[in-house]
Amino acid sequence: MTDVTQATMTDRIAIETLLNTYSLAYDSRDLATMESCFAADAVFSMQIAGQEPVSFDGRATIMKLMTDSMASQTDQRRHINSNLLVSEEDGVVRTTSYLTLVATEGNQIQLLSSGVYRNEIVEDGGVLRFRRLHLDLDKSY
Repeated sequence: MTDVTQATMTDRIAIETLLNTYSLAYDSRDLATMESCFAADAVFSMQIAGQEPVSFDGRATIMKLMTDSMASQTDQRRHINSNLLVSEEDGVVRTTSYLTLVATEGNQIQLLSSGVYRNEIVEDGGVLRFRRLHLDLDKSY
């Protein structure tokens, strides 16, 4: 990618593909694909409705969080990403987007939460990966 304030259309498609791959991997419980979305030194942080933020450092720690979270969920999650904004500065892509999180269980669909993702994406081994994934949730899920 070039050092410009707006990503090209090709870059934007690659960025959207990463965001959607992560979400679809979570929803389908495809841990190998989800893991491939994170740089080895990635950081995942989250703040839920004004609570203290929590942070998980490194791909292995992030994946343990994801595995533990999935183990406690009996529903089918759907992460819906929208309103994507993309910018780049000094080789780091920054994105902001909305999350709408819904779940289906027992033929009932419910809205679990909504929030805002703020991410940093870098090229790692010729592939775009999350260096930082931050989620501000409007309520606990």
